[in-house]
Amino acid sequence: MAHQAAGGQRQVPRLVPDTPEARAYLADYAAFLEAVPFPSLVVDRRWDVLLSNGPFRSLFRQVEAHPTAMPDDNFLRFVLFHPDAATVLGEHEASWCLPMLAHFARTVERCAPDPGLQAIRREIEQDPIMEVAYRHGVPHWLRVVGEGAAEHDGSVRPLIHPDPRWGATDCRIVVETTPTLDDLGCTRLTLVLRDARRPAAAARGRGARRGATHLRVVPAAD
Repeated sequence: MAHQAAGGQRQVPRLVPDTPEARAYLADYAAFLEAVPFPSLVVDRRWDVLLSNGPFRSLFRQVEAHPTAMPDDNFLRFVLFHPDAATVLGEHEASWCLPMLAHFARTVERCAPDPGLQAIRREIEQDPIMEVAYRHGVPHWLRVVGEGAAEHDGSVRPLIHPDPRWGATDCRIVVETTPTLDDLGCTRLTLVLRDARRPAAAARGRGARRGATHLRVVPAAD
């Protein structure tokens, strides 16, 4: 899958207010997050990552550097545009790309015009593969699996952990917030790793970077 990077550095400021109160709360929340044994991150509605913990960074420690799509910078961009995403996110297209695109489409519909969301939308337009998935694949997928599939909380998705003690496994995504995080426009996601190991065949996709001309779960455009 040919990758077309948007390139450049962040052009849009983060949404969270840069106030002493917000900084103090997030500093304490970061300490709390480090005590969580599973990969966990705090994001705003643009999927900019404000906080992440050690297990999250460990999960993605082998991905190569990228100017705009690192997992601890913007998780949505990582899922959609980083060529190494499929080496960690199992069944990358069906289990990660389409749900993230569907959730993003809902966010764009519900929110007032937002420069950060519009910037991501332009990046999708510039990537022919993701644009086809966004315009055609997501509506078709939601008709097949149901509108609820666009919600992340409770979904079980495959992962390929670089730590062989986990290897190819599944995680349940738990989405939660606090009143203060909600006031800041933020949400916490935790990837609760499951003990049940997936069959060895599930791990064979590790190392497979983007190489197709379209998402396999989306019919090729005529």
